[in-house]
Amino acid sequence: MEIERKYYLNKLISKKENHLIKIITGLRRSGKSYLLDPIFKNYLLKSGVDENHIIKLELDSIENEDYTNPKKLYEYIMNKVKDKNTYYIILDEIQKVDNFESVLNSFLRKPNLDVYVTGSNSKFLSSDIITEFRGRGDEIKVYPLSFSEFMSVYDNDEVKGLDEYIIYGGLPLITTFKTAEEKIDYLNYQKDNVYINDVIERNAIRNDEELKILIEIISSSIGSLTNPTKLYNTFISKGNKNISNKTIALYLKYLEEAFIIEKSKRFDVKGKKYIETPSKYYFVDIGIRNSLINFRQLEKNHIMENIIYTELRRRGFNVDVGVVEKRSKNDNKKDYKQLEIDFVVNKGSDKYYIQSAYSIEDDNKKEQELQSLLNIGDSFKKIVIVYDHFIKWQDDNGIIYMSIYDFLLNENSLKEA
Repeated sequence: MEIERKYYLNKLISKKENHLIKIITGLRRSGKSYLLDPIFKNYLLKSGVDENHIIKLELDSIENEDYTNPKKLYEYIMNKVKDKNTYYIILDEIQKVDNFESVLNSFLRKPNLDVYVTGSNSKFLSSDIITEFRGRGDEIKVYPLSFSEFMSVYDNDEVKGLDEYIIYGGLPLITTFKTAEEKIDYLNYQKDNVYINDVIERNAIRNDEELKILIEIISSSIGSLTNPTKLYNTFISKGNKNISNKTIALYLKYLEEAFIIEKSKRFDVKGKKYIETPSKYYFVDIGIRNSLINFRQLEKNHIMENIIYTELRRRGFNVDVGVVEKRSKNDNKKDYKQLEIDFVVNKGSDKYYIQSAYSIEDDNKKEQELQSLLNIGDSFKKIVIVYDHFIKWQDDNGIIYMSIYDFLLNENSLKEA
């Protein structure tokens, strides 16, 4: 069973031989290594590349331990380069190599080497290393399986598929397990022994209980506006008085660097400026989020919003939380009210305003969802995504209503709406 991951393969193909280091990043266990081998490697072979011109090393394997020395790695690669034809260098877990940026930059100076690397360590993307590449690196961020990719190997209908997806998420290995118990055990193991421990060890966190409490708070409030001060107050209400705002902000940064969560800032649509605080945090994989709170709080409306956010990011969109001001008069007094748009989405010249609404059958709920969209005042598409398999229409105000299934299963759903 092979999950094709065409979106990422096409990105690799478009960047092939562009004289930059292709840096494959993303959440651990999201399929970065698999993307390069077998998916990209098979593409190269089928397109006529000689297998001797594909040089791959798994740097976290014991047999390759010697090559974590940058000089030995450089010598090993260069000894395999026998002619002036292009060689494709695939280095998995490059962070295992000491001073890896220097050896990568050395490879980059060779005109017939095309270099692809993966890395799991958050320091792989820290500002000082990105600065070290000075525009010579080309990042490709890999997310866990999209719902469309998940359905490509799921042997039931899409309704049951989405029910599975919103509980267990899109880590590729999830698709190989048959029972709920196996899936839960796998996610719990990854949560405890990979993600949380990775953050603790990497950042030398002494009080890991504080980090775990913070993760639980964030997990319990996806889609809610928050900031370190609000989170600090929540800690205080739980009787934890030793943590500071500064420490909370640092822990949030660590979780972002480990690709566990992403931050979406608020954007004033009419004022065309960012509002620095509060913000929203979403989980890169909803299965890991559910595991972090022991599979409690599985409300589809909140999970749906998280899944929409992640899918938009996977498609390469910038995603902000929109704020639009509504002005009115009440008893000759001016009234100002801030309305929220779930997602202000843009990529190049494409821009969309999107509301996530589990249901719009209730008139009051429908009016609440539409107020912000109706007060925007520009001509970009305004879309309401609902948890309904059969809905697809446009109202008299030009607002488009789209099923969550249509949105997730069609890569071009927004453009075609």
